[in-house]
Amino acid sequence: MSSVAVIDYGMGNLHSIAKALQHAEPECDVHVTSSADAIFNADRVVFPGVGAIRDCMQALNQTGLSEVITDVAKTKPFLGICLGMQALLIDNEENGHTQTLSIIPGHVIRFAESLQDNDGNILKIPHMGWNQVHQVQHPLWAYIPQDSRFYFVHSYYAKPDDTSVVAGTAEYPNAFACALAQNNIFAVQFHPEKSQAVGLQLLKNFLHWDGQL
Repeated sequence: MSSVAVIDYGMGNLHSIAKALQHAEPECDVHVTSSADAIFNADRVVFPGVGAIRDCMQALNQTGLSEVITDVAKTKPFLGICLGMQALLIDNEENGHTQTLSIIPGHVIRFAESLQDNDGNILKIPHMGWNQVHQVQHPLWAYIPQDSRFYFVHSYYAKPDDTSVVAGTAEYPNAFACALAQNNIFAVQFHPEKSQAVGLQLLKNFLHWDGQL
């Protein structure tokens, strides 16, 4: 039976993601943990998060989980969600500028003010609600129709240095990277645990993924 560690660093709706993983694959052993040993011993790792990036990085650095994440992200099927995706890049404009884990080259920037849709309506920040995701081929999109809608809540978005790692885009109003894939890492800006059937399918795909592209 496969095991998955959901990293607990004191931020994020861990109950929701753990429950969704268990629902997606009842045979899987899901455990929420801050233990380095438990994370290293799991077959797969999920790195969720909500809130401010400065608080996230402070918690990771104080607990030693920064080093744990950097190590396991090199070797195991690894899923970053929302703030857990943003923390994988080099830095983030939030809180004046916050250094992050530098696992995926690139930066996290804020949506510009006064964005408008095609009809001239002002788009609110944060970007919140359902939005279509245009997929770039990857095993985690299996059985998920192209341009399916996923649930977002964020004011900042990833801008990777290498566009070949972009595995999905959404528009607000311009296209931005909302999914990144680098080796055994898959990371998404949206919340699969809040995205109904397509979100559960993505989680199920992750729980069966061997980390290969």
